[in-house]
Amino acid sequence: MLRSRSISVFAPAAALAIGAVTALSGCTGGRALDIPPPVTGGNAHRGAALIEDYGCGHCHTIPGIPAASGVVGPPLFFFSRRVYIAGEVPNTPENLVRWVRNPPSIEPHTAMPVLGLNEQQARDVAAYLYTLR
Repeated sequence: MLRSRSISVFAPAAALAIGAVTALSGCTGGRALDIPPPVTGGNAHRGAALIEDYGCGHCHTIPGIPAASGVVGPPLFFFSRRVYIAGEVPNTPENLVRWVRNPPSIEPHTAMPVLGLNEQQARDVAAYLYTLR
């Protein structure tokens, strides 16, 4: 009897300890995992400047862009973690570049305008958006 009693006393504690170690092993302390952003062929620093120059912050709240606190479009926090762009197409570099260049080609009734960005500018903007983790 003593043997089964000692096992029953320690079993819950051992299970709790194993569960805590397992749960904490995936914890990153609120920080994103160090996964490199998708390759867009763009430059995130130039993209941030373009986002500011084109006034994207008038419609969107965009981390890292001064005065970008618009509420017309969705906030772009954690953009790189999103599964879809505009709720329509998978969030891939190719689709994001297409969206930034010509939003109505993906969502005909979108309020987002065609800004007139060329291919490289769109790649730069995409590179910046993928830094938002």
